[in-house]
Amino acid sequence: MAEHTTLQAAAYTAQGTARDKVALPEALFDGTVNMPVMHQAVKAYLANQRQGNAATKIRKYVTGGNQKPWRQKGTGRARQGSTRAPHWVGGGTVFGPTPRSYAQYVPRQVRALARKSAFNARAREDAIVVIDRFDYDAPKTSRLAGLIGRLGLDGQKVLILTDGAKPNVFLSGRNLPTVHVLPYGDVSTYHLLWSDVVLVEAGALGQTLAPVAEAAHETAPGKAKPARAKAAPKAGAEAKSEAKAKKPAAGKAAAKRAAKPAAPKAAGKPAARKPAAKKPAAPKKKGK
Repeated sequence: MAEHTTLQAAAYTAQGTARDKVALPEALFDGTVNMPVMHQAVKAYLANQRQGNAATKIRKYVTGGNQKPWRQKGTGRARQGSTRAPHWVGGGTVFGPTPRSYAQYVPRQVRALARKSAFNARAREDAIVVIDRFDYDAPKTSRLAGLIGRLGLDGQKVLILTDGAKPNVFLSGRNLPTVHVLPYGDVSTYHLLWSDVVLVEAGALGQTLAPVAEAAHETAPGKAKPARAKAAPKAGAEAKSEAKAKKPAAGKAAAKRAAKPAAPKAAGKPAARKPAAKKPAAPKKKGK
């Protein structure tokens, strides 16, 4: 008989501060992993998600075809009784699907054994992490995403099990595609095997962890920039003198153009035009 060893899991605070490892309860984590039972539970779970709405019509439900297409004899063609026969285009379907239930029943004790086996399988892989307490006063996706990032679980499928229903935690993880939040009592074998890492609240396992001091977490580079201290506003005369000093000096050509005063133009009067040259008069013809 194999020796029984107590399984342990890493523990963290809700902010991501590491704590001492905790021992998992022996009543649930005893090392049992029953593969056939887990397969049966997962197969039944997926089958119970099917709606079973696929349906086709047999020949008596297809519209039309009440009249015989042509007479029985004398046409040289095969006898036909209806245009809705299965071998006609637009006819009925033979042995097609009809609405049905795909539900499978798994006994309660078998479901419990499968769930226990899934927990033990994750515990053997060190894929169970205990969180002391999820106490969110308001939904905040960035807060839950920050915890997952500090634990190094980015890109992994994370299952979070809370001690009872906690809507704020559920809403915080709803927009994270790789995070699924469930109450501990509602988790199934399928959800445990779907996940890569399981975060369990300590209260759900019947444990109470004393609060510890939170460590200062550094902000990831490139995500947040430190605020710059603003200088006190200066007096009006000093500010104007500094603004003039900061202006770049204009080029020599620009300075020369600015130095020359522009020639005044008469407002509203168009420029004078030169008079057109007069043509010489044509010679007069002598009278007859």
